Amino acid sequence: MRLRALLDTDALGLRLLGGEDELDRTVRGVMTTDLRDPSRYLSGGELVLTGLAWRRDADDSEPFVRILVQAGVAALAAGEAELGDVPEDLVLACTRHRLPLFAVHESVAFATITEHVVRQVSGERAGDLAAVVDRHRRMMTSGPAGGGPDVVLDLLGSDLDLRAWVLSPTGRLIAGSKEAAPALPAEVCGRLAAQHLAATRTGRRGPHRVTLGATTYSLFPVRSSGRSPQAAARDVRETVLSDWLLAVEADASDWAEERLDLLQGVTQLIAVERDRRDAARTVRRRLAQEVLELVQTGAAPAEIAARLRVAAPVLLPGLGAAPHWQVVVARVEWEGGDVDGGPVAQSLLEEILVDPQATGPEPSDRIAVAHTGDEAIALVPLPAVTTEHDGTETGILADTLLQTVREPLTAGLDGDGRVTLGVSAAVHSAEGLRGALEEARHARRVAAARPGQVCAAGHQELASHVLLLPFVPDDVRRAFTARLLDPLRDYDRRHRAELIPTLEAFLDCDGSWTRCATRLHLHVNTLRYRVGRIEQLTSRDLSRLEDKLDFFLALRMS
Repeated sequence: MRLRALLDTDALGLRLLGGEDELDRTVRGVMTTDLRDPSRYLSGGELVLTGLAWRRDADDSEPFVRILVQAGVAALAAGEAELGDVPEDLVLACTRHRLPLFAVHESVAFATITEHVVRQVSGERAGDLAAVVDRHRRMMTSGPAGGGPDVVLDLLGSDLDLRAWVLSPTGRLIAGSKEAAPALPAEVCGRLAAQHLAATRTGRRGPHRVTLGATTYSLFPVRSSGRSPQAAARDVRETVLSDWLLAVEADASDWAEERLDLLQGVTQLIAVERDRRDAARTVRRRLAQEVLELVQTGAAPAEIAARLRVAAPVLLPGLGAAPHWQVVVARVEWEGGDVDGGPVAQSLLEEILVDPQATGPEPSDRIAVAHTGDEAIALVPLPAVTTEHDGTETGILADTLLQTVREPLTAGLDGDGRVTLGVSAAVHSAEGLRGALEEARHARRVAAARPGQVCAAGHQELASHVLLLPFVPDDVRRAFTARLLDPLRDYDRRHRAELIPTLEAFLDCDGSWTRCATRLHLHVNTLRYRVGRIEQLTSRDLSRLEDKLDFFLALRMS
């Protein structure tokens, strides 16, 4: 039964104090407690009844509510018999944690509510319990070991007449049941992924109901089964851009508890497949990390080439060697800088680099991605490259890389995150990898200077400045740098200020106030004062892409 049904039952004497948006939660049981920590007796989905005997002062409400939320309870109902009105500190704590809160009128006994909930829940479960248990058993025996997500989805189609699909966070189709043919259009997949990521970032509990045109879908998150590092994630931003989702063509808002339990079991089986895929990526990630370390430490080309010969058969079975390689650099940054962006960027880059038209989990097994700090670096083997009319060779193109994933990624970033990517040109040997890495990093900085949450730049966009700097005449270089930097140098000399180092750090941090202030050990207001003085002395605006690029070039040429 749902919380809304309880509220609509006048005999229960419930008054809603908070959580109106969460009334579609399902109640699986009921528990009465006045313990300060009842977590050992909770299994999730309960309506918790309390007389508030555990509360000694206002500071007790926050830890009590946090314990209930971590246990996954459906709602809290506080009696008014002892204290009268429910304390405001409890109302505020429940609001912060999105836990629905009811007040129970003093004339209503907890036993009345308990009896009503038990009677309703037991009646709903009785009719179909044997069939649900049997379906679970069949799925456990013929799930991942018998063919991956497709087998599980086929059972949903044959047993429950449900059309279902597994999608990546970028909206790529990973699996679908036979009954779900033909496959969902790419546009629909992208919109479903965007809706799912937006709901996840706002803290809404799945399944999420989405209507596109005349069709209603229910979206179930596929979270780690508990065996991968992501299982320990404490912040939703650590996994929101890597978790799969299960899309079912149905409205699950009025489903019986047994059917919802069944779908939750399906997501757990699919999560096993996702964890298997992540484990299989370990070898490719290690190869990428080894090559990256050799390139960054200036190892001899022969040593790098030997490592590439080891990597090529793993990434391109049957070819034995890769004639071309490309480097892609990505960074995921969150406001506040309290989430490690490197692993997030690594998982995301492994997905973005897959052909959006490819289906199934395996196409991503041809890409090796390492991460260092907040940066992810992909080593992409190319069996062949395309030659354009002007004679230039192309592989992965930055301007098309993000076209199909921009909408879902923007929803997942939810206004407080950014994804920036840089793509190098294709290189033909180990000698070219170091230059390709620097080229990709430069391109990513160009992308970071642009407005928007999801930006990419390619090596073609560097030809007009970074690659041509050595060919600029000395007198032009001196005049350009003097016009921009001399006012700052003079100010630094007269006032013993640090405007030039501040400008360098600000550009290197891609204009992020928080990261730049942290790097310089400054308060953000002090940093804003310095940047304001730079803009005043130079008549430039560091929020504009053109002025950022001019300063970037001036510093490079000085």
